[in-house]
Amino acid sequence: MTGVPASATGGSGATPVRGGKLGAAAVNQASLWNIANLLTMARLVLVPGFVVLLLHNGGYDPAWRSFAWAAFAIAMITDLFDGHLARTYNLVTDFGKIADPIADKAIMGAALVCLSYLGDLPWWVTGVILFRELGITLMRFWVIRHGVIPASRGGKMKTLAQGTAVGMYVLALTGPLATLRFWVMGVAVVLTVATGLDYVRQAVVLRRQGLAAERAAENASEAAGTLSSARSAAEAER
Repeated sequence: MTGVPASATGGSGATPVRGGKLGAAAVNQASLWNIANLLTMARLVLVPGFVVLLLHNGGYDPAWRSFAWAAFAIAMITDLFDGHLARTYNLVTDFGKIADPIADKAIMGAALVCLSYLGDLPWWVTGVILFRELGITLMRFWVIRHGVIPASRGGKMKTLAQGTAVGMYVLALTGPLATLRFWVMGVAVVLTVATGLDYVRQAVVLRRQGLAAERAAENASEAAGTLSSARSAAEAER
């Protein structure tokens, strides 16, 4: 009934066990409309809604900013879950690889730009964070043929610090909490710069290793070709 010949299952004609190679192959062919991608799409849809809520009524209404914070929090939470679900259940798709980082940058970028526009956050902070995020994304594409730069613990701490700091700025906080958010944002900026420099270092090392491996492979191929030619010539002489 599966359309798979008996030879493909080891020649016995038995039904393949769940979780075996055929099961894994089926799982790897993840549908575009899987739960991880749906969460990513939801996060993309939340971006314009978040902007409308944050800027509504001049951008200084505590109630509307609370609604905006809720939208931002939901976006941050889905960011944690969609990647975990995709990796755990083999739901990785080409769409997810592209849309997930775009959704991450979109919600964070929208929040930073809106906060700076309202005068709550200095423009230089927004510039530093966005420059780092976009720069690292481009750098990942620059070295992708040599390998993938894994997310580091520092990068995860940076994401947490950014999300917490921006969330605190979205809320209309006053008094000690307003002072606290300033220091949390300071930590986020420091982590943003530090992890960005570390990613640059990793990208340079990865690219050098990749180029060295390519040169070694080319040299080995040339050596094998030369040896093959020599053998052919020797056999011809015989």
